[in-house]
Amino acid sequence: MRPDAVHKVLDTELAAARKRRGGEPPRVLDVGGGSGVWAVPLAVAGCVVTVVEPSPNALATLYRRATEAGVTDRITAVQGDTDALEADSSADLVLGHGLLEVVDDAAVALNALAKAAAPGGAVSVLVANRYAAVLHRAIAGRLVDARRLLDDESGRLAGAREPLQRRFDVAGLEALVLGAGLELEVLQGHGVVSDLVPGSVLESNPGAAEALAELELAASTRSPLRDVAARLHVLARRAG
Repeated sequence: MRPDAVHKVLDTELAAARKRRGGEPPRVLDVGGGSGVWAVPLAVAGCVVTVVEPSPNALATLYRRATEAGVTDRITAVQGDTDALEADSSADLVLGHGLLEVVDDAAVALNALAKAAAPGGAVSVLVANRYAAVLHRAIAGRLVDARRLLDDESGRLAGAREPLQRRFDVAGLEALVLGAGLELEVLQGHGVVSDLVPGSVLESNPGAAEALAELELAASTRSPLRDVAARLHVLARRAG
């Protein structure tokens, strides 16, 4: 199966960073990196990765994954959150995937990510999409929750026990990125159609997985399909 839209953008960015460094490994900062879902594969690909994560349990899982992959020498783990970031401006790529939905202040957190990037470096943000949440709840028959999400600009179900403080739409995410002083280069959807196709369709139709991957990539940048993707992805650059 072909790489998805997010991986494709990050692969291109890291190749450019390696070239800027004269072939040296790109430096990646993964904030809220959890158990290493992104960090370990990036380390396997040759990056030097620092993971900042508040959960000791997640960091323990990260260490196990890194050990199994043989990349413990390429990953540094720091227990903390965005307050623990040192604005040394040395990272070629800063990841904030699944982060802005859960922090106390999304603008403050994004500003911290921007300051941690090297001049000319990039910040990658992946967030939950409010409109996708509306549609998914409506399809599931949770019509009252769907309406509440539609009316709440923060994309949160007030009073419900859910881990997310907020969800985003395209306009709000774009404004947040520009407010952090970053130059927006990519704003695309992730999980535009792939999250909607049952696994049974892929299993029973030869070539369906490849066709779905092609469709997903094609739809990721096309509005209005992009605007209702399960997640929104941004790649933004710190001015050099």
